Amino acid sequence: MMSNNSSEDSDEDEIEENGVRGKYFSIVTSFFSGFPEFIRNWSCFRRVAMLNVPSQSFPAVGSQQRVAPAGQSSRNKVVLKPGHSLMDWIRVAKSGRDLTGLRGRVLDVTEEELQKHNTREDCWTCIRGMVYNVSPYMDYHPGGEEELMKAAGIDGTKLFDQVHRWVNYESMLKECLVGRMAVKATTVMKAQSAKKENITQLNGVAPPPPTSLLPPASLNLSSSLPPLATLPLVPPKDVRPSYDWFQTDVTVNIVVYTKRKLPNSGCSTVDLQDDVLRVEVHLGKMSYMLHLRLAQKVEQRVAVQTSCAVGKIQVSIHKLVKEKWAELGEPMEFHDSLFKRKDRDIFYRECVLVSKTEVTHDTWLFRLQLPSGTAMHVPVGKHIYLKILIQDTEVVKPYTPVEETLVPATQDTTLETDDIFLMIKVYPDGVLTPHLNKLNIGDHLSVSSPGGPFSFRLLREVTHLYLFAAGTGFTPMARVIRLALQGLDSIRKTKLMFFNRQERDILWRSELDSLAAKDKRLQVEYVLSEPCDRWTGRKGRIGASMLTDFLVKPEGSKVLVCVCGPSAFTELTVGLVRQQGFSEEEIHAFQG
Repeated sequence: MMSNNSSEDSDEDEIEENGVRGKYFSIVTSFFSGFPEFIRNWSCFRRVAMLNVPSQSFPAVGSQQRVAPAGQSSRNKVVLKPGHSLMDWIRVAKSGRDLTGLRGRVLDVTEEELQKHNTREDCWTCIRGMVYNVSPYMDYHPGGEEELMKAAGIDGTKLFDQVHRWVNYESMLKECLVGRMAVKATTVMKAQSAKKENITQLNGVAPPPPTSLLPPASLNLSSSLPPLATLPLVPPKDVRPSYDWFQTDVTVNIVVYTKRKLPNSGCSTVDLQDDVLRVEVHLGKMSYMLHLRLAQKVEQRVAVQTSCAVGKIQVSIHKLVKEKWAELGEPMEFHDSLFKRKDRDIFYRECVLVSKTEVTHDTWLFRLQLPSGTAMHVPVGKHIYLKILIQDTEVVKPYTPVEETLVPATQDTTLETDDIFLMIKVYPDGVLTPHLNKLNIGDHLSVSSPGGPFSFRLLREVTHLYLFAAGTGFTPMARVIRLALQGLDSIRKTKLMFFNRQERDILWRSELDSLAAKDKRLQVEYVLSEPCDRWTGRKGRIGASMLTDFLVKPEGSKVLVCVCGPSAFTELTVGLVRQQGFSEEEIHAFQG
């Protein structure tokens, strides 16, 4: 079982980091998959170009959203002044005040002009080609004035992506928009010339003119890319995924050949809506996508079969009319493309709230139902994003799904549902959670595809698993515990140290106690910072003395330590674990 689970990232280096082969695929894929976008934006190349390619990784290394395995320091949020919360900023943005100082004008900003606005009172920055006056936002920024000033008068895209690229800055800063960056036409033409030269060197011939780069009106059996064998730098092994399709009188079946072993679940997400099919296959750090407007009308439901050992995924769709299709459909943006997952835009679908169950006095279990045209499973350790529009501002936050219960009534996995369960603590003064708490059964929520750096590879041959959780930092641990006890025979011991303020705050305590009583491989210790007089367990906060007798590394064992909680807790715990002699490879910090 572990051979399949741990293979999630096993082949990604063949595409991404294997000398000439990696470079070859990077050039070919980015060039051909960019044709539709190239044509659509041709008219604006003379005037405007983005200054940076956005990074899509979350949370970024070194950001305040996570602590990397190496335990490097992360930045803490500053304490905002009273009246300077996110909701206060939303009210300021909607007040009608002139936040740009330009009295409604929108400018084309040169680099020279941008560099002039680099002070606390006059601070402009550029994010993905758009310039904002962030001076009014200084006192509302959770990272503090110092963080914003790092991007004063320059292109701040890279800095923004490193900390919180998932935040919808366009919505939050729309009233601060100064204009767009103006790039000289000569700069754009030089970039295009260099791109053509790279392709010429690759193929030995000049690329065709732009008018011939338009995608075909319809798609047949073959891939939209030319055969790689016609190019001079053919790698010894074609590891790029491909696809084919076949049909019956009632179904259309698309088959993706990934050319590598796949994990048992969560390797693909399929969305079918209004006859538009989007299939994304997750291959470690890489993402392969099919995106089509189907040739005929179909039913709003899909079935997905995965053959893990041979790396094949089959998507079956039911026709509305029993007739043969002459073609599969029309390719849409990024069809048949292979990118790094962090470079993909986050994709959302509308889910329905079907139930809400109280877990503790302030924590609820939300059950979300996927659309009928979606097939998606969130792997263990991965998170999703919730996106909600609050007062005309999109608010986004990541959550790690849990199972419906920690102790299943049966071992039959076929009874498990595809619904998404989220354990969410409601903060009275929070921005997102009070809104979630007011939702009614039947209301909709935007839910992203799964993401996150956790991989089954981390659990390969692990014999001793140590978990440190604080508050709702328990959520990723819940599924890891189930996996360790039910699916990984190699793990001989799983120990959880669970930190909370009071006894009433402990999530799923009865289920944890019941599971520990049934399986001696699980040991749970609770630690309270504000215990009552009758509490007999551990007291206080995380410290070196607690770790000394908890972290045991028997000779010949392979250990993994997982940590999740608020940023300060995570950073401190990772540091203490490292002081106990554990290496970077033996520590994984989930985002807090």
